[in-house]
Amino acid sequence: MILIVGGAGYIGSHVNKLLAQRGYRTVVFDNLSRGHRQFVRWGEFFEGDLLDLAQVRSCFQRYPIEAVMHFSALSLVEESVAHPERYYQNNVVGTLHLLQVMREVSVRSFIFSSTCATYGVPETIPIPEDHPQNPVNPYGQTKLIIEKALKDYANAYGMRHVNLRYFNAAGADPEGDIGELHQPETHLIPLTLFAAMGLKEEVKIFGTDYPTKDGTCVRDYIHVMDLAEAHLQALDYLLNEGSSDSFNLGNGNGYSVREVIETVKKVSQKRFRIIEAERRAGDPPVLIGSSEKAMKVLKWKPRYDALETIIETAWNWHQKLSR
Repeated sequence: MILIVGGAGYIGSHVNKLLAQRGYRTVVFDNLSRGHRQFVRWGEFFEGDLLDLAQVRSCFQRYPIEAVMHFSALSLVEESVAHPERYYQNNVVGTLHLLQVMREVSVRSFIFSSTCATYGVPETIPIPEDHPQNPVNPYGQTKLIIEKALKDYANAYGMRHVNLRYFNAAGADPEGDIGELHQPETHLIPLTLFAAMGLKEEVKIFGTDYPTKDGTCVRDYIHVMDLAEAHLQALDYLLNEGSSDSFNLGNGNGYSVREVIETVKKVSQKRFRIIEAERRAGDPPVLIGSSEKAMKVLKWKPRYDALETIIETAWNWHQKLSR
């Protein structure tokens, strides 16, 4: 049985669906602070909080867990700057509790939802896995702390892990069962879709004078189902005695803020107000990842790599949700 910590959230719920489709038994552990009970449509559900060791132990005692996938992190950069204690408690202390109980019951396979935020401001594009890791905010810092802890746990306790460093997760389940539903929402694609649906008055572009093709920031968008597929590949890798390692997950294509907005207009056939605002502190001009290592070692390949396809799945999901 596979334990999906944070499986009621955006990415974890998509991974849970794919695992169930491939015949795995799953149990979702989530405190529902930012996840959604209605997203746990496959496997078992255990409501609990990583900061409560007794609840973590109870889950492992109840189910025959053989591997853990960990998605249960707070992930809003601005919030992490304003409330770092909240992030260090949840993302670091909570994860150490999880690893402690895994050690107690001899579960040794761990897949960690990490982030390109561990790299900080990129020195090279596309960003490879051996790029220096210098996070510029507490969110990225907490993820890097756990990556380092996992390396130490592997050396000391034989716990094998895979760190999956995501770029910009986007899109929704093509079958429409689940999708992206954050509160508050901070991601560009859903915010732009909300404007197209008339749920927001406008879309803001933060900075139009970057050294990019159209002056706006460029990002690497990876479809959530491609992320889910990578987690299954990583699970197979670990269960077949693969050694601990880290992998970037992006599609290698960079799309600007303006390109995202224009694609939403094309997909939705809607027009909406756009406001140009000042740059936000800490936004690198370009973030694009190299996923060659994941393709080579994990045999992973993105399927939904066109921006229009990614946005179409998100648009269909939000349209269904609003009915």
